[in-house]
Amino acid sequence: MAKFVDNGKEVMSTRIYTKTGDDGTTGLFGGIRVPKDHLRIHAYGTVDELNSILGVALSQNMPTDVREQLLAISSELFTVGADLATPLDPPPSFDIPRIVEEHITELEGRIDAFDGELSRLKNFILPGGTPAAAQLHLARTVCRRAERLTVSLSVHEDLGGYVVRYLNRLSDYLFTAARVVNHRAGIEDTPWRSRA
Repeated sequence: MAKFVDNGKEVMSTRIYTKTGDDGTTGLFGGIRVPKDHLRIHAYGTVDELNSILGVALSQNMPTDVREQLLAISSELFTVGADLATPLDPPPSFDIPRIVEEHITELEGRIDAFDGELSRLKNFILPGGTPAAAQLHLARTVCRRAERLTVSLSVHEDLGGYVVRYLNRLSDYLFTAARVVNHRAGIEDTPWRSRA
């Protein structure tokens, strides 16, 4: 939804394009405009990419409980994006959803539950298996990239104490979920074997 002025009146439009980014800038929540290659945009843009990969994963066959958890996480990634798109300084004049400790605790509980089903890892494993598990492994790598970009941003700006931790824990969850999807499909982890 975009706003534009028509005969002196502000009008809401259903057009997808606003043309406000034609100069290579974009708006953060709160109205600040930054270049589209700003580190903050890279961070939340990569979170958006991660969410799209989860959408592909969700188009595959997988256990119902994993699907339900991924749907909840997909919604949480919108919260991560909103959090990253809203600088803490200056404080926004409106409420914005933020990642909190509870989000991290929930991920840890899910990881622990899945770990209870799996054999202990003795080697690095190769990504793959079922299509759903392969997509979850891909999601894990993009999650790690989002985490790296967010850490880089945190060197320059205060992001609070939760977003980096959430992304770190989410990559662990995605790795464990990929293993569980394969395990329940009867597919064993493929260990990495060095030729050296």
